[in-house]
Amino acid sequence: MAGSQAPAAAVERGPDGRASWLRLLVALTLSTLGGVGLWSVVVALPAVQAEFGTARGAASLPYVLAMIGFGFGAIAMGRLADRAGIVVPLAIGWVLLCAGYLAAGLAPNLLAYALAHALIGVGSSASFAPLLADISLWFVRRRGIAVAICASGNYLAGAIWPPLVQLGVAEFGWRPAHLAVGAICLVTMPALILALRPKPRFSAAATAAARPGFVPTRLPIGPGTLQLLLIVAGIACCVAMAMPQVHIVAYCGDLGYGPARGAEMLTLMLGFGIVSRVASGFVADRLGGLATLLVGSTLQALALLLYAFFDGLASLYVISILFGLFQGGIVPSYAIIVREYFPANEAASRVAICITATIVGMALGGWLSGVIFDLTGSYHAAFLHGLAWNLLNVGIAAYLLASRSRREPSATAPVPA
Repeated sequence: MAGSQAPAAAVERGPDGRASWLRLLVALTLSTLGGVGLWSVVVALPAVQAEFGTARGAASLPYVLAMIGFGFGAIAMGRLADRAGIVVPLAIGWVLLCAGYLAAGLAPNLLAYALAHALIGVGSSASFAPLLADISLWFVRRRGIAVAICASGNYLAGAIWPPLVQLGVAEFGWRPAHLAVGAICLVTMPALILALRPKPRFSAAATAAARPGFVPTRLPIGPGTLQLLLIVAGIACCVAMAMPQVHIVAYCGDLGYGPARGAEMLTLMLGFGIVSRVASGFVADRLGGLATLLVGSTLQALALLLYAFFDGLASLYVISILFGLFQGGIVPSYAIIVREYFPANEAASRVAICITATIVGMALGGWLSGVIFDLTGSYHAAFLHGLAWNLLNVGIAAYLLASRSRREPSATAPVPA
């Protein structure tokens, strides 16, 4: 009787099984909840600026500190996840997130409000890069689509939280709205975090059975060099990505279409970005992370080129949809690449470093595009500047893809049963 039940148990405990998909659902929910830290500050900015009576630049400080906290918090949380498992950084992130929203809602001045958002940024960081790495450990055959779905939590947060926060600010004020967000996270996240306590313990046979016939590849460079190239690639792709995402609203205002049209285009980018992320997962499962990065980056370059030469209202709507469809899969591809070429016990740290590089790229790209506009009086040169950075990313992805070689089993190496 015990022998007849063993195969079923082995299948259940293998990667890509029912437990893996349930874990992905929990991770996606956590990522959507924790992602509020990147969006609420943008929605509340006008009300906060009005109450504290500051200039727009000073009122943007909370966003800057939130992004800094998110970027560098991801590295610390990733290292902690590699050492202690995913539950510990998620629990710390939950505490910081709730404390940050409590402090923000009670902040007596702008500086205190900004420092509270540094805590919020660090708290939110635990619900992105470490979760991507953790989910990648539970899948083999469907790793690409699993990581892409998990990464969509960031975009889902951008679609769900802003209207809710805006409603709270309009009906009750920005302080109660922040306290309400903290209360929601306080109540909903603990059970989800505890649901991720099991650790992946799959046998070599179960892992091999999940992807039969797979032949791993290797690169003719060391891990340090590969990590450095991925950092540069992450910065480059997101300097380019930031141009439309950060400036499309202002661009439409300059063209006379009005900021509302630009906001609609931004919504289209994020919405179709979710479609792109999920679709890129299927591509990654078939072609691998490097090929997915190259395809996404090349198509993003095409969209930037279209932005540079077409500025009609209908054209901008179409290009914004294309941009969303092209760029959504780029960031998750770094997590796939890390899992393909680095040890599993380094996954969270390595993925977090790559994600931080993309955050730096977004911040740098948004700032440089504004500087170029100030110097030239037009966004045309800014689009071309973004295209140049994008081509650097394409070059890195193409080099890595062309230089990899298949790791054939040696004649003297033992063959696993």
